[in-house]
Amino acid sequence: MSTQPNGLYGPLIPMPDLTPDALRAAVARIAPSKIPALTQHLFEATTHAQQTQSLAPLRAFIHSWAVFIATERHPERAARLRELERIVDAGEQDPADAIAEIHRIREAAEAEAGL
Repeated sequence: MSTQPNGLYGPLIPMPDLTPDALRAAVARIAPSKIPALTQHLFEATTHAQQTQSLAPLRAFIHSWAVFIATERHPERAARLRELERIVDAGEQDPADAIAEIHRIREAAEAEAGL
């Protein structure tokens, strides 16, 4: 795991290495209820990679879970993302601003994960 500052408003955990084992360990610490989904996604990605003889499914797995961890390790960021997704899903107002902010949160998480 890379080192990150951990102050009062800092991340809950350091950003892990981008390996399945490190991602699983991080998810176990910050969102243990997501371990079954991670395990299923890894199984599907591995199977698809073998069938297609391509690493693309495994790269997509790494990308998806790295972004999830980079977001969730910051509770305020994760809560804001859930609120924005609720706004978009509710369809009660123009979602353009919420979608733009979701995009910015995802870009920040990708950059933080080194993607």
